[in-house]
Amino acid sequence: MQNGREVVISEVQGGVLPEADLDALAETLMQSVALGASIGFILPFGFVQAQAFWQKLLPAFERGEKRLLVAREAGKIIGTVQLVVDQPGNGLHRGDVVKLMVHPEGRRKGVAKKLMDAVEALAREESKTLLVLDTVTGSPAQTLYENQGFTLSGIIPQYAMSTGGVLESTSVMFKVLT
Repeated sequence: MQNGREVVISEVQGGVLPEADLDALAETLMQSVALGASIGFILPFGFVQAQAFWQKLLPAFERGEKRLLVAREAGKIIGTVQLVVDQPGNGLHRGDVVKLMVHPEGRRKGVAKKLMDAVEALAREESKTLLVLDTVTGSPAQTLYENQGFTLSGIIPQYAMSTGGVLESTSVMFKVLT
């Protein structure tokens, strides 16, 4: 519970999102990018681009290829994470954790940890025995993942461009689910 308001994690079912939820997801994405989150976008990046990103993903959620978890406080989305469950035949045991982000209003409240706990539980429900992800080397996100039991597999130098245009290393991490 944060400031008397509980943070609730739920899954978006069937790829159906009301306009207010799409707007909240777009706002969370836009704010995360503005604050430097390395989640695939560079500045300038606006609300219309963020809305288009989520609209493009809806069919994958509807088909069940990706699963979308959201964190809500007082009914409003303040964070999200995705689990990619659609894998090739030799990787059906594996799930990719992608696009963990928390709106600035939800930060420093344990929302990211709650989302990671929920994505791990979802992976277990999907019979996944291995989770993989990547993040900026040395970032607070890497520390979060290490605290969640993820192990560093390796570092790839100059992997992705930061929102500010600098090539950064990425840390590839994994967690074996028992």
